[in-house]
Amino acid sequence: MIEIPSDLHKDLVPLAFLLGSWTGAGVHDFPGAEKCNFGQEVSFSHDGRDFLEYHSRTWVLDSEGNKVKPLETETGYWRIDADRKVEVVMVRDDGVVEVWYGELADKKPQIDLATDAVARTAASGPYSGGKRLYGYVKSDLMWVGEKQTPEVPLRPYMSAQLKKVVSPEDVERWAKALPDDMPDDGIAFFK
Repeated sequence: MIEIPSDLHKDLVPLAFLLGSWTGAGVHDFPGAEKCNFGQEVSFSHDGRDFLEYHSRTWVLDSEGNKVKPLETETGYWRIDADRKVEVVMVRDDGVVEVWYGELADKKPQIDLATDAVARTAASGPYSGGKRLYGYVKSDLMWVGEKQTPEVPLRPYMSAQLKKVVSPEDVERWAKALPDDMPDDGIAFFK
């Protein structure tokens, strides 16, 4: 369910499907790094201003799904204009700062992004840009990232399927919003 908070900046309504905390898993595969499954926690929040705040943490998973070690951490800010153009400023823990530009698809919750500018510290590895696709599909947040370096052409390197994290407060709020005339057996609800 997509909720639009009453205090969400009006310009951000098209991005409301991103709001909340998400968790899930995916696959990481790029030349020079060991292929692995990873876990991920993502949050998109707002404070009433004209941007969403973004945080992502990923970690390597073992064959049983246990956390082994950190993989990547990102933080950033997402904006959208009246023409559905999206801009993202992002900082990663490996010493990379990026500016991304893209667009929210027409009539569906899907965002295509590509890097416009990349700055790297001396400690960061080789990186020259990327693309990302985010989509809200059957109540899940799905994404795929592509990456390029001076040695490796643009290619997919990470993708994940994330489920919305529901808090006890969310459940209580939703329960209070149910109509008083709900059927007792639950079956009549579907007739």
